[in-house]
Amino acid sequence: MRDRVLLSGMTFFGRHGVAKAENELGQKFEVDIEISTDLRQAGRTDRLEHTINYAEVYYLVKHIVEGEPHKLIESVAEDVAVRILSHYEKAMDIRVRVMKPAVAVPGMVKGLGVEIFRSRQDILTNETDMHGL
Repeated sequence: MRDRVLLSGMTFFGRHGVAKAENELGQKFEVDIEISTDLRQAGRTDRLEHTINYAEVYYLVKHIVEGEPHKLIESVAEDVAVRILSHYEKAMDIRVRVMKPAVAVPGMVKGLGVEIFRSRQDILTNETDMHGL
């Protein structure tokens, strides 16, 4: 699938991290998302119900990143991916990048982060594995 819904440069304030200071003080997080889906019908009909509403996706991501703290940004990214793939039937796969632009590490860095790729099949497989336990 080559069609994608893109959300780039979303910036939120969250309290994720292993260090106590990260949880207490919080920090900025930057999130980029690419959702693979078939956009042909939306392009032909010009109707919102034939696509994935990026405004809804934005608020879902905002709720996760600004919500309950996670120790790892890997967990934040996983939560975003699973929630979007579970909520939007039209979403076939997703790439989620979560960056910490201001990180207290020795040396100069623009930011540190993670990028994950998940497919609808990954979600279905995980649900099957969890029910089999």
